Amino acid sequence: MKAFCEVLEQLYKKVLLGASLENDSHDYIFYLNPTFPDQDFSTVTSLEWSNTQGSQDTHQPCSVNLAAISVAPVCLKTSSWMSSTREITLLQLTVIKVMITRILSTETEFHAKEKYRVVIKILLRSSEVDSKLICMFQNSDKLLSHMAAECLALLLYFQLREKVTLSNSWITFCQKNLSEYSESDKVVYCLWTLAVVIKEIFKDTCSEKTEILKQFLTPFNTTFEVFYNSLFSQRFENCQETSKIINSLMCFLELLELLIASRVYLKLHFTCQRIFFLKPSCMLDVLTWPTPAFVKRKFIVFVKKCFLCKVGEDLFRGCVPVLRPPDHLLDEDMLAVANAVLQAVSLGWLRTLSVRGKPSRFGGDDIQPGCESNSEPDHVILRAATLVLIKSLEIKFQNCTSPNEIQADLQGFMSELLTFLKPHLQPSLQSHSPCQWLSGVFIEQDDDMLEAAKALLGIYLRLTRECREATESSAQEKEMWNRHTHENGYNPHCIFLFFLKNIRFDSTVLLDFLISSETCFLEYFVRYLKLLQKDWHNFFTICKCFDAAESEDSISICGHIPSPVQARSTNQTEPHYWTALDSHVDACASASWASDASSEPLKRQHDTQAMMSKETHSRLQVASLSSSPASQSLVNYDSSDDSEVESTDQCLANSKQTSLHQEAIKKIQDTSGTSRGETELTLGLQSRPLVPEEPNSSFSIDCEVALNSIVSEVGISYRTVKCFEELQGAIYRLQKKNLFPYNPTALLKLLKPIEAKYKSMSPL
Repeated sequence: MKAFCEVLEQLYKKVLLGASLENDSHDYIFYLNPTFPDQDFSTVTSLEWSNTQGSQDTHQPCSVNLAAISVAPVCLKTSSWMSSTREITLLQLTVIKVMITRILSTETEFHAKEKYRVVIKILLRSSEVDSKLICMFQNSDKLLSHMAAECLALLLYFQLREKVTLSNSWITFCQKNLSEYSESDKVVYCLWTLAVVIKEIFKDTCSEKTEILKQFLTPFNTTFEVFYNSLFSQRFENCQETSKIINSLMCFLELLELLIASRVYLKLHFTCQRIFFLKPSCMLDVLTWPTPAFVKRKFIVFVKKCFLCKVGEDLFRGCVPVLRPPDHLLDEDMLAVANAVLQAVSLGWLRTLSVRGKPSRFGGDDIQPGCESNSEPDHVILRAATLVLIKSLEIKFQNCTSPNEIQADLQGFMSELLTFLKPHLQPSLQSHSPCQWLSGVFIEQDDDMLEAAKALLGIYLRLTRECREATESSAQEKEMWNRHTHENGYNPHCIFLFFLKNIRFDSTVLLDFLISSETCFLEYFVRYLKLLQKDWHNFFTICKCFDAAESEDSISICGHIPSPVQARSTNQTEPHYWTALDSHVDACASASWASDASSEPLKRQHDTQAMMSKETHSRLQVASLSSSPASQSLVNYDSSDDSEVESTDQCLANSKQTSLHQEAIKKIQDTSGTSRGETELTLGLQSRPLVPEEPNSSFSIDCEVALNSIVSEVGISYRTVKCFEELQGAIYRLQKKNLFPYNPTALLKLLKPIEAKYKSMSPL
């Protein structure tokens, strides 16, 4: 017994180091053949081991020459610790696992690798090791069951690599348990083993991945579909042991993701790879089951990855092509999933989707008595569900030619989405433009935010193109169309401006997005710049509305003491920005407030406050724009000496900016202190509803007058153009030094005309 354990220990050390084996290959089979797979090893004693090993001891090799290895990368316990059968079996499985890993490794010496390969082939052929490992799945010892499954998965992959016939006993075992689904651990181990084998195929660097995977999936092509139907057809609340069905769901979801990834990257076409696309409603129903939050999170993220074609991208080694050849069958499947999502939303899927979050603590997510519950939503589910709906709309509209149908569906589903998101947004976002929802939802996930922005931009371009081709719209229809884009939160100019405001108009952030390959910003930015050149007038008008809104916010900041007018206005309906916001709405609100004033002095006071806010706001903007070396510092210097000079200049510029900022703040405070009465009256006017109930004939004229009187010379449009100029200069400098990762010529051509358009439109 002691000699057996010592030999096994030395064998493990040699294989772990990748050392060559000197003895005949058959001599090692005796030590690697697992025994007693059908017993509970926690009750087997060392005496039983010695008695039952008698038959094998008689056939033990006369000598196995394993030289002692003084240094090993792991610390093994002594032979006395190895007295139980369980520990010996675990070590046998570990040696087999390490030996196969060494065979697959490119760092193993050729002679040692060939010796290991011969040993494993003899073990598979002579000892029925696969059947013994399958029997270990049913063992109550979880560690032993897991090691057996892991070892069996590597043995199966070894058979595939060496073109050896797959184990019939394992294929029969999987087909039987997956076809006759029951809440047992056997199913979990079947799914887990299948997933591990596919992962090993993905990780391999050989050129025969497609053929290997084809050989592996052929016996299970119809079995997976049967299991899919039986798993999702049951009711979660009727299950006796919910933990087992949760394990089955999670394991099968991982396997399903691998199957879809193999379809995308390896261009295989099996029925089992299309299960989700053929019956997507089954997967969507799981999100309404009373399952734990992590299960819903995994499922909704899986659907999101399918729409973004990102399933399995973290598992697939090698260069993933950016542009894949068109796959019309995959496009049809994506359309089927999109239609299923939209149908579920129309039936109230979003209203039944729970996004309530739980606190994440080291002690678990259960709320103890007396502790406050977490009212924050689960932002992962919130973002994923939002992006899934937007991508579904984009895919559907790509296959729809009726502009009326597109517009009706878009308004209905976007209204449903905004209603779903509104309770979960911050109060500051609920009272502003509906287009601000995207920045609020995806503020912590920039890759998803840009995917959503790109999809909404594609929807906008598709609809405008269809409407333009269908008929020439009148001015009133165009105005109504602009209003709808704001009301439903998908106006591309508003979305882009809110994005720029979130990054503080920092061109270095845009440059970072352009260089990085982790987001789709380059594609989105190019498409938006093309739109901007054709739709500059609407962009400029929206910029004026942003400036008008900022001016009104500045006026409200100046007053801190409540007035009698404010007290009376609390009984009225508070302004709600979620109702309607077209291309003139903010400015129109300012004009309507001014026209509703009962006396001329009140109107003069309101204009005075607006001009004061405009002047101070412009001072702050000029100060911030005049000291922007940070955007140029990225590539402006050629040596570290230049960087030191630059840092000194930046410190001086920052100190100058600080003094200008303090001066502007002091001016605001002084003006606020001397004209407190005017501020109170202005705030009283602000509490009126934003959108007038009935339009009048002079409405649009008053809007333009109010815009021209309120908007400062340095506004949102100026900051946007200034940001583009800095970005253009940074790209030029990087290109000149051959540091830009791709050819930016086309991008620079789109950025260059913007300054000229701004000068032609901006009032001087």
